[in-house]
Amino acid sequence: MCNLCRRHFIRGATAFGAASLFATPRLARAQSVAAGLPARGEFVIRNGHVMTMDNALGDIAGGVVHVRDGEIIAVGREVSAPGAQVIDATDMIVLPGLIETRWHMWNTLFRSFSGDEQAHGYFPTVARYGALMTPDDMYQGARLSAAEAINSGMTTVHDWCHNIRSREFAERDIQALKDTGVRARFSYGWAQGQDDSEILKIADIEALHGDWKNHSNEGLISLGLGWRGMFRAGPLPENVYRTEAEAARRMGIPLTVHIQSRANPPRQIEAHAKAGLLGKDVQLVHAVWATPDEIKMVKDTGATISLATTSDMRIGFGLPPVSDFLAAGIPCGISVDTSALIGGSSVFGVMRNVRDAENARTLNEFKLTARRVLELGTIEGARSMGIDQQVGSLKPGKRADIITVTTRALNMGGFADPAHLLIGSALPENVDTVVIDGRILKRDGKLTALSGSEVVADARASLEAIRKRANWR
Repeated sequence: MCNLCRRHFIRGATAFGAASLFATPRLARAQSVAAGLPARGEFVIRNGHVMTMDNALGDIAGGVVHVRDGEIIAVGREVSAPGAQVIDATDMIVLPGLIETRWHMWNTLFRSFSGDEQAHGYFPTVARYGALMTPDDMYQGARLSAAEAINSGMTTVHDWCHNIRSREFAERDIQALKDTGVRARFSYGWAQGQDDSEILKIADIEALHGDWKNHSNEGLISLGLGWRGMFRAGPLPENVYRTEAEAARRMGIPLTVHIQSRANPPRQIEAHAKAGLLGKDVQLVHAVWATPDEIKMVKDTGATISLATTSDMRIGFGLPPVSDFLAAGIPCGISVDTSALIGGSSVFGVMRNVRDAENARTLNEFKLTARRVLELGTIEGARSMGIDQQVGSLKPGKRADIITVTTRALNMGGFADPAHLLIGSALPENVDTVVIDGRILKRDGKLTALSGSEVVADARASLEAIRKRANWR
């Protein structure tokens, strides 16, 4: 292994302690173990401050949410559900599960690896270590992400996977989503190090799409395309970006693309619009340098935005014009982006950064309110993903993706306006209960279907195996 790579690993080991990160790990599992997800049943969540995130229903102090077989049956103050299990939400905020709209989940295995100089930056790091991964490493990275997501109140994630070196890499990543029970979109991307003149393996994507019923976890997981678009480090050949986009549209699956995360080349949104490549099936990530006329193009074509403010700030891309997107009526969601760069993966933290960065950008303390940014993490995020008829608000007939957040903790004590409390103070450890599609996957602050310590131990084993393949001693 090169000296540069060796120094990078040394720094990681020193930061965490060699005995912690590189202790003799358990062997990585060759196959995933069935997650043993709990059955759906019937229960009521009572006595909480219910934030439905539905304009008609509003907030309900001392409210009740009734769930049966994965569906929300009733929401209100007086709800009769004889015989149903009762979850007491006294001193808790009850709200829809948080929706994350684009995350490179595989590289959570390299959490906080991005360093303080160019050679150790995000892009060299994920390219270097992504090339050394196996399908089982992909499983461990995605499972670590999904477990963290559930623990921190995310019920939907967008697993934008851009290290698919064979179809098996994709299938193992998807298996991790299935085993954890999270609701997700899996977007099939390229492999780290793949030349931009090389078209994705469309036949593999089509085969996966044709067999999707066996991967969808009863419809909880959908398929998309992690599209490179017209630009990455430079322009892509037209036969590459058009072939990929046309394939996705033949299959009827959505496209997600990094766009204008850097000012050079400029006007990338305009280029895609003029080429007829934008549409309701396209999600744009970052869009930091969008101009007013490009924002109108996004609106006119029906494309959506995924806001990655935390990683944009961390990597120095700039700040997205969030208020301008919202004023134009463009659906926007919240993106964790990558834990390799930002470390933690809390949507509470990203929402907080979206609000604070936008207020700073516009020199206005009141530009983006706490309630509005909470909508981005719930119902607006669902709209941006095209799943708002299923989730994103607590409304009878929708699927039961619900979280409760305690206000009894020291950092939450003193019940302010609930939206301000959630955006200003909430941390993953304040999430008491997580329900996904009617399954209770976190209760009393503890995961019910996963062992956090086991997930971490297996992820460390995977990282250790990559370290050995890198021939570092």
